[in-house]
Amino acid sequence: MLLYLLRHADADTPAPSDTERALSEKGRAQAEKVGRFCEAHELHFSVILSSPVRRARETAEIVAEKMRAELFLTPWLACGMSPHTALEELRAYRSQGSVLLVGHEPDLGLLAAHLLGLATPTALHVRKASLMAIDLGFIRAGAGCLQFALPSRLM
Repeated sequence: MLLYLLRHADADTPAPSDTERALSEKGRAQAEKVGRFCEAHELHFSVILSSPVRRARETAEIVAEKMRAELFLTPWLACGMSPHTALEELRAYRSQGSVLLVGHEPDLGLLAAHLLGLATPTALHVRKASLMAIDLGFIRAGAGCLQFALPSRLM
């Protein structure tokens, strides 16, 4: 499986709660840029799984629309996801060729470090609207091979 990790794009600060923060204009532009990059480089997602938190969901919706991919909101991708939870949940998608996860930091950085077998779990920081690809022969810690990591400003 080729696993793509996408951190949500930039969000507005004022909101009734953290989970209700919407994408800012900058964030919408970032998400559009990610979608155009994926389309231009013929990246294909069998499925897109997103945190239900508004800023992640809005990022995922923009990319899913551009890529014409099916999008599912998954509670386990909400803020505070552990790498172990992600591995357990990803096993249900092992038959998929490629899966895009849209989530939060530090969760995605911790997951990537876990999959790549890095000794220091906090060694990776995923910037807003950054896309990372990890090739997984097996869904387990240390089994991943980093294919690329790209911030939206370079797309």
